[in-house]
Amino acid sequence: MSHALAIDPYLRDWLSLLIRSLHVVAAIAWIGGSFYFVHLDQSLRFPKDVADREAGVGGELWEVHGGGFYHVQKYRIAPHELPDQLAWFKWEAYATWLSGFALLVLLYWLDARAYLIDKTVADIGPWTAVAISAGLLVLAWLVYDVLCRLLRGRELLLGVAILGGAALAAWGNGQLFSPRAAWLQTGAMLGTVMAASVLINIIPAHWELIHAKEAGREPDPAPGIEAKRRSVHNNYLTLPVLATMLAGHFSFLTGRQHAWLILLVLMVVGAWVRHFYNLRHAGRTHWWMLGAAAGAITVLAVVLIPPDAKSSTPATPAAAAMGKAVFAGNCVACHTLGDAAATATVGPNLDQAKPAASLVIERVTNGQGGMPPFSGKLSKTEIAAVAAYVSTVAGR
Repeated sequence: MSHALAIDPYLRDWLSLLIRSLHVVAAIAWIGGSFYFVHLDQSLRFPKDVADREAGVGGELWEVHGGGFYHVQKYRIAPHELPDQLAWFKWEAYATWLSGFALLVLLYWLDARAYLIDKTVADIGPWTAVAISAGLLVLAWLVYDVLCRLLRGRELLLGVAILGGAALAAWGNGQLFSPRAAWLQTGAMLGTVMAASVLINIIPAHWELIHAKEAGREPDPAPGIEAKRRSVHNNYLTLPVLATMLAGHFSFLTGRQHAWLILLVLMVVGAWVRHFYNLRHAGRTHWWMLGAAAGAITVLAVVLIPPDAKSSTPATPAAAAMGKAVFAGNCVACHTLGDAAATATVGPNLDQAKPAASLVIERVTNGQGGMPPFSGKLSKTEIAAVAAYVSTVAGR
């Protein structure tokens, strides 16, 4: 956000590697746990043993894994006596959010001019952009929590409301931040909703069960029921969040005119696929649902097919002149390109690579490796011009 907050690039890369590794591992554990426990809940069967039913067991499941059999039982509320050891599942969620937030700060907030802001999208300052980004994380949770309270018992309507909120977030972020940052901000908002549900609803409900048993009183089932509800919501949000985080790295998606709508389609498909598996775990398999998801992705891919850069019309004289000027001012220090009399060897030799215009746009917009992104420095017109110029003259 300012030169005082600048981090040495080498240190930044190490921090990014370590934090990103933690983020990925924690996310795998969290999402895997969510998948497993929803699978478990959906697969439970009424206990056959009368003694188990009288002891409060509401469902059971036999599983085979790791060379042996497991007999899993779930109590309707709580057992008569607490066991000596309880396994908790909370740090996966906390570690995922904290590491993700650290990456947001390190990669986007501390260098907001380069990564968070695109002056062609919204002419805002770094501190303003960071304040908006942080505020939206809090707002996402508040809106979700209010909707859950207002629409308790009307899950279908709540689902529609959450979808509408996600659409509004995707569109609004696209009006405020750079294309890639807009997608990641949307994912961060959904991830905040998920982690806050664990912190504020799910884990406290578990403590209520434990404290009630320790005090010798009957546990209140209401917090547990709400915790299960929020847990199911988290399960449906897992794949939409992954869509924002993974697809957000590809400028052929984020750089489109209606990128927010593309993101919304990917998130809906992700939730739809999750619904297929949740139904399958409950004994209802509808293969047409996977076919519909594959069809939606195929249609989206066809609609987004870019024009073939190699067979496109060469850059107009005006565009070529602008592109050459942009190249001279930003690229000659790193690349070789004969037409621009550039002979640097820091980056790829463009005469040898002969990149397509779409690839140049992606690299200039988002950067890669040691190449910084130029989305906050160059306008979309300038990026398109230098892409058209390079793809036309490279290797000639």
